[in-house]
Amino acid sequence: MNFLRRRFSSGDLQGELKDENSSILTFKKGPSPSAPNSPSKSMSGAGIPRAPVSNNKPAYNKDRCKTLLVVDDHHTDWSKYFRGRKIFGDWDIRVEQAEFSELNLASYTDTGTMVDIQILRNGTKVVRSFKPDFLLIRQNVRDATEDWKNLLIGFQYGGIPSVNSLHSIYNFQDRPWVFSQLIKIQKKLGRDNFPLIEQAYYPNHKEMTYNQLLTSVCPDL
Repeated sequence: MNFLRRRFSSGDLQGELKDENSSILTFKKGPSPSAPNSPSKSMSGAGIPRAPVSNNKPAYNKDRCKTLLVVDDHHTDWSKYFRGRKIFGDWDIRVEQAEFSELNLASYTDTGTMVDIQILRNGTKVVRSFKPDFLLIRQNVRDATEDWKNLLIGFQYGGIPSVNSLHSIYNFQDRPWVFSQLIKIQKKLGRDNFPLIEQAYYPNHKEMTYNQLLTSVCPDL
């Protein structure tokens, strides 16, 4: 885990689009660290990865391996970055990679978390099930149309260790929530010691539009 944290730790979550019922925090978005680049995987079907076809010997010892679940899109092949790596002395790393949309899970207090991944094999949908030993999450928990917080909670419920902590990912879902913590630090340390870009928070776009209109009509308010 220490090797993975040093090389691939990531607490960043990219910004997400907001609908009219979402909280809005107006600010400039900075660049986000990107994952290592690699050729895209072939895709088939609606968001379902095609099972790789290979006659080579498996890259891990099936009887002595730990399973890493990487939640990311298929533009980066994470398995190649862990091929040949060892943990706990002589344990291989088996990499399973999928997007949130391809995952399903069930977590139990006594037996842990079982994860299902849908793949396409010879033109047929196949569900592969396994128990991950640890996680690496590189995909946003939310986007413009989907919210995968329920899966994040399932991982936390099952107590699966994560390279980038699930606690930080959960807290970083809402940028206004994160910035509120920065405001607390600024009040403690002072503006000179902890400067922040001045921002404004509105619970929805209607309030934002109304306040901007009011300011333009009555600038002294």
